[in-house]
Amino acid sequence: MRTGMTAAAWAEQQVAAVRDDPSGRLALMQRCYYGPYGKAPRHLPYRRAAMSAMQWELRRGVLQPPFSDRPGSPWWRAVNERVLRDGCEAVALSGDLSGSASSRTVEFWLSFAQYPTARAWWRAHNGSVIAGYLEHRALAETETVAERFFMNVVLCRVLYTHALVAAPRIALGWLRPLAPLLGDPRLGMAGIFLQLSRVLPDEYPLREEVRFYLRNELGFGRLLDYGVIVPRLQQIYEWSAHELADSGLLDCIDDGALTYALSADDHTFWQPPDSLILHLARRLLPPPTEPRRGGTSA
Repeated sequence: MRTGMTAAAWAEQQVAAVRDDPSGRLALMQRCYYGPYGKAPRHLPYRRAAMSAMQWELRRGVLQPPFSDRPGSPWWRAVNERVLRDGCEAVALSGDLSGSASSRTVEFWLSFAQYPTARAWWRAHNGSVIAGYLEHRALAETETVAERFFMNVVLCRVLYTHALVAAPRIALGWLRPLAPLLGDPRLGMAGIFLQLSRVLPDEYPLREEVRFYLRNELGFGRLLDYGVIVPRLQQIYEWSAHELADSGLLDCIDDGALTYALSADDHTFWQPPDSLILHLARRLLPPPTEPRRGGTSA
């Protein structure tokens, strides 16, 4: 790190250097978990979930530069940059570069750097992701309807996985003792929630109608989304907005339907298919009737 640079300026420089290099982005993400001095054994295990999500983005091609034969997505690239920039700035501040945190989300990453826990990691990661979503809504609206739909699916899944760790009662009801293990970013299970490889082809852009992809969704994904997450959506978004101190998140949901870059006509996507196993899942794992927003036992 160069002395005389602010942490924010150093972070911008690092991200700019890999902006049009997808594999460079992945390497930069990985370096962040080694800390400012190249050795951070308490932080390194948390890279597992972050790398899983980013490798999925690479396979889909959404991070490809605009001049490539198959250009990537301006939206996915911008959101990914927000996560990278926040992480880099926190690393720089931990390494004693000058300046103060430029945003609340950088402060979340600094908190994780100081006290690495699963809850702190999810708070930092999701804080940056949501900031990217809200900042780049205009870019999202240029994408296909199917792409926008799955942007919402990705968002609700990362919020749900955070709730598994920090609000297990909301996330899993009477099975809440299992929730922190399922959502721990250091373990393999968390990767299931962070990518949609079981639903989407490894290609960009999505050219088919939303229901084409939903018909091809495997049983576990459908059970997870419609049987477990959808009945809790409103509670999860309200809890997350409180946990992350970002009320803008509530503009992404309307009475249990996800609305980020989607119109009111798209609300029908969130209606569960008629399925005995989904009805059974909703009966066995009903959402709590009185959600509590704060605390690990919520």
